[in-house]
Amino acid sequence: MAKQTPLYEAHKALGGKMIEFAGWSLPVQYSGAIEEHMATREAAGLFDVSHMGRLEVVGPDAIKVVQRLTTNDADRLADGQIQYSVMTTPQGTVMDDLTVYRFNRHFFLLVVNAVNLEKIYRWICQHLVGVEASLYDVSRRYAQIAIQGPAAEDILQSLTDIELDHIRYYWFDVGEVAGIPRTIISRTGYTGEDGFELYIPMDKETNAEWVWGRLLERGRHEGLKPCGLASRNTLRLEAKMLLYGNDMDETTTVLEAGLDWITKFEKGDFIGREALLRQKEAGLKRRLVGFEVLDRAPAREHYPVWIDDQMVGHVTSGSPAPFLKKNIGLAYLPIEYTGVGTRFHVQIRDRRVEAQVVPTPFYKRKK
Repeated sequence: MAKQTPLYEAHKALGGKMIEFAGWSLPVQYSGAIEEHMATREAAGLFDVSHMGRLEVVGPDAIKVVQRLTTNDADRLADGQIQYSVMTTPQGTVMDDLTVYRFNRHFFLLVVNAVNLEKIYRWICQHLVGVEASLYDVSRRYAQIAIQGPAAEDILQSLTDIELDHIRYYWFDVGEVAGIPRTIISRTGYTGEDGFELYIPMDKETNAEWVWGRLLERGRHEGLKPCGLASRNTLRLEAKMLLYGNDMDETTTVLEAGLDWITKFEKGDFIGREALLRQKEAGLKRRLVGFEVLDRAPAREHYPVWIDDQMVGHVTSGSPAPFLKKNIGLAYLPIEYTGVGTRFHVQIRDRRVEAQVVPTPFYKRKK
């Protein structure tokens, strides 16, 4: 039976269409995926992301553990700052992508994908031998709500005394939201919009539903809408934010996935470093690209990708882009075919339609 977030009853009361995702019962949509997508781009959207995994690494060697297990350089973080990073296998392939919150040098919060929580917990435990650090799964201590979109700051500001305009992108603060103390407020998200993610302490079972309700009430006149998994997926794809299990996994390296910008070889040793250095020196044989379909039919994940008469892979993510009004997608192509403007074919049902490599992100919000 799928697990339920603290907002399960609130979703049902709002008419959310529930599906199972990563072992959790979550709304795929409420009023409609396109309407929710556009509301987030033009006003604000509210998402339940309580299913995400949350792990604390605590102790004098916490920074050593994070540095050893992730590709980005956590030593560059200041207290209160956040970093997007990746955990890699010894072969340099992607175990998970995550956000790293630094409270101080001895205390980090790692937010990982729900589907990978148990795997990552075991992996970190294997690397605590001989170091002064402890690992805690605090996933159930918090509910997690994301409010995203151009109106997000105004709506949330009406419920907190924390000065939100002082929280920069990928930084966080801790304070009271809708009367709930010790709420972590981070300026992060997975939609390509400005916005915040709230980590609400679950010392009372009603805390999450209370905050969710207050946000919807305050945001009603700003155009805030509750949003489901469907719009979350199209929003993140327009912004070219990768999805674990689709666009990267343990068969793809971080360099092939285009995540070299968070792979800091100069910081020193980390798991997968040597394999990635060898791959970098030898040169990539394939890389993830963004493409547009030059046809009215959308490409979907798993659709075969062809170059001439050879099938070279498949679409990892594909969808109509509601804001851009195009059919877009991601796919791994042989490195010699990854240049912008290169044309190839995607097999959509019984026919092959032309697609073209384009620059990414497909969508970038105006600042």
